[in-house]
Amino acid sequence: MLVAISLLNPMQAYDVLRQGYVSMRVHQELPSQLPSKDTILAIGVFDGIHIGHRHLLNSLKEAASKADMLSGVLTFTNHPRTVLAPDSQIQFITSVQDRLAFLEDAGLDMVIPLTFELALSRLRAQEFVELLQDRLRMTGLIMGRNFAMGFKREGTPDMLKSLGLEKGFSVTIVDPLLSNGERVSSTDTRAAISVGDIQKAHRNLGRAFSLHGKVVAGNARGKSLGFPTANLSIDKDRILPADGIYATWAKIGNKHFMAATNVGLRPTFDGTERVVESFILDFNANLYNAEISLAFVERLRDEQKFQTVEDLVAQMHRDVEQTRNILNRTP
Repeated sequence: MLVAISLLNPMQAYDVLRQGYVSMRVHQELPSQLPSKDTILAIGVFDGIHIGHRHLLNSLKEAASKADMLSGVLTFTNHPRTVLAPDSQIQFITSVQDRLAFLEDAGLDMVIPLTFELALSRLRAQEFVELLQDRLRMTGLIMGRNFAMGFKREGTPDMLKSLGLEKGFSVTIVDPLLSNGERVSSTDTRAAISVGDIQKAHRNLGRAFSLHGKVVAGNARGKSLGFPTANLSIDKDRILPADGIYATWAKIGNKHFMAATNVGLRPTFDGTERVVESFILDFNANLYNAEISLAFVERLRDEQKFQTVEDLVAQMHRDVEQTRNILNRTP
């Protein structure tokens, strides 16, 4: 192979190496066996699996069922923007594990996670389509109007429709889903979470925004104040809500408990590290190393610096009471 490449001009050699690398990586991650039927596919990150995504997935399943084909999703485990613009920092609404679980629960026939790498980004749209046809028996693609794939995003819906006439696959465009007159998107949902608009995030997701983490050792300051908190270790690539106090449901094992959750720096004690800590109501067991999921229901207030510890404790009592009142009417 090295001798053969050395005889090519630089552009030809680059193409051989590029296609060989992509073939190795993608072929490793694609299923080793051909599907039992032809497939209709959707491709994307699908971060959050919001109601817009589910709208598209329902269209995918319906089209596949009518055509007696299999429905499938190719989802990138990392965000393409972090590869194409390495300085970008994308914070995900859902973890990869949760995203894959949501997709599998959606009733699809195939869910295929792929790693997005620089070499894959340089694959032409036609090359990627041919790969899907060869390895996944792809005969149809379903996408939103803003979809693009392939080198320099050349594979727009219009381009893919033309290519489909040549290569023998269909392209279906699904109109975006609107909520309160706005197009539901992962970007818009991230923006809502980042400013603490939990209600809008809930509308977009069709469920409460949640975080999952392991309880780690803290400084035990909450315990000394009469409010022992569970400090959660959250993956750094997960988006956090705006600093503040939230009414949340904490899932521990198979049980749910009310919890007042603080996201922020703990300014009363001059904290410098952003934390997620929860005071779990009516619970007194040791949670160290336990796994907890927090479902955010409502933002109570901004995080603030108090002049005295007594003022802080008084406010914490009010936060707990408000949390209890909110969650008593929120299953």
